[in-house]
Amino acid sequence: MKFFIVLLALAFAAPALGRTMDRCSLAREMSNLGVPRDQLNKWTCIAEHESSYRTGVVGPENYNGSNDYGIFQINNYYWCQPANGRFSYNECSLSCNALLTDDITNSVRCAQKIQRQQGWTAWSTWKYCNGALPSINDCF
Repeated sequence: MKFFIVLLALAFAAPALGRTMDRCSLAREMSNLGVPRDQLNKWTCIAEHESSYRTGVVGPENYNGSNDYGIFQINNYYWCQPANGRFSYNECSLSCNALLTDDITNSVRCAQKIQRQQGWTAWSTWKYCNGALPSINDCF
């Protein structure tokens, strides 16, 4: 009986853990969301280094007490509203939990807004992505 209860608990917890994508599945979904193809190798590189392509990641606490959320590790001080009600500028006008779901639409739209406002260097991992990157053409 205990085994059944544990199995049932895991079944309900699994959706909350998000999903792990790969380079090509992320590139295809982002393309379907209208992200320009010439940017996809940059976005996939950022996602690889920020979250290992995992949608449900909440990063460790930053020096200022904030956290980073989702596949692109978007910061809750500036871009999304944390569930604990802590102050946020919430520039993307969404809950940070919306960045942790299997549907990456909110993460992509918010990341695009960040990129438009601050450029690629908004991500500390850009240093790994600023140069020659593998083509994503083999994903399509």
